[in-house]
Amino acid sequence: MKIDALFPLARPLLHALDPETAHRATIKALSLMPMLPSTKDDPLLAVDVLGKHFPNPIGLAAGFDKQGEVPDQLLALGFGFVEIGGVTPKAQAGNPRPRVFRLERDRAIINRFGLNSEGLEAMRERLVRRQGRSGVVGVNIGANKETSDRLGDYVRCVERLCGLVDFLTINVSSPNTPGLRDLQGEAFLDDLLARCLDARDKADAGLALKTAILLKIAPDISLETLDAIVATVLKRGVDALVVSNTTIARPETLQEKTIATETGGLSGKPLFTPSTRLLAQTFLRTDKKIPLIGVGGVDSAEAAWTKIRAGATLIQLYSALVYQGPGLIGEIKRGLRDRLRLSGGSLNALVGSDAPNLAR
Repeated sequence: MKIDALFPLARPLLHALDPETAHRATIKALSLMPMLPSTKDDPLLAVDVLGKHFPNPIGLAAGFDKQGEVPDQLLALGFGFVEIGGVTPKAQAGNPRPRVFRLERDRAIINRFGLNSEGLEAMRERLVRRQGRSGVVGVNIGANKETSDRLGDYVRCVERLCGLVDFLTINVSSPNTPGLRDLQGEAFLDDLLARCLDARDKADAGLALKTAILLKIAPDISLETLDAIVATVLKRGVDALVVSNTTIARPETLQEKTIATETGGLSGKPLFTPSTRLLAQTFLRTDKKIPLIGVGGVDSAEAAWTKIRAGATLIQLYSALVYQGPGLIGEIKRGLRDRLRLSGGSLNALVGSDAPNLAR
């Protein structure tokens, strides 16, 4: 029996556990899964971007496989690419438990993990062992909570991971590390990107294809801040923008009022509208000069279709898996394929096609 067919049976058991214990059980189950190749995707879904061939545009967002334990098993579920991490240079425990909460009626999650990481060297060892395997894999990189040199932490991650993965995502938008979002300020960001790109160029010197450097931004920024971020990203030559991370906002429409008072980043269905609006605004500012990865509230083929029309070349999801399981991946791919067949168009032509409307 396939793992997606098992999920309806396992869901009541997993949701009877606290979310973090359930997550660890899921990672353990995946680690025991036979390494079977995933089903071939329809060529209509293929995307060529960042110098790589993606069999489909649906990726797994950072935060699920934090320690890089099961990237190949996740690819086998049907993802077009997987982002592992976030990783920090030194191992750190993150925030005290409990630190993740389900908002069942809202199909949402609040987390305040605080970049719990086994550290850069543990991640690097796992990536060295998987060298030579197929599939697009990237790593989300961050800074240690107690570091005295945040910029240096990012540079260290770039130096040690370049050449082992297809892309690195600079995470300056987690709400759970105090002061991290301050690095989205224009002066800090310019210095950070300059140093990381320089480290990448040195580490990848002589390689035909350099490790792509991505930047992940928060959904809570002003349009003025977005203007500055886009200008800096284009000036420095970042390869792609990831829009967006979790939100510190708490929409009035949330039904789980008590759980909503927990601090941390909110993800899932309530994030769809604000993150998609920001994605469209970003697309209008980048003018197709760099690709965008749309993240936030993707829980159906319709949501993925909207992200693409807002400006996403690639898409990532995570929270919806908690509620809908791995069968969602195939469901979204089938939905996108059917829409493309019906419209007679292509994914590339669809990107940003409705950005002006969705930006409003």
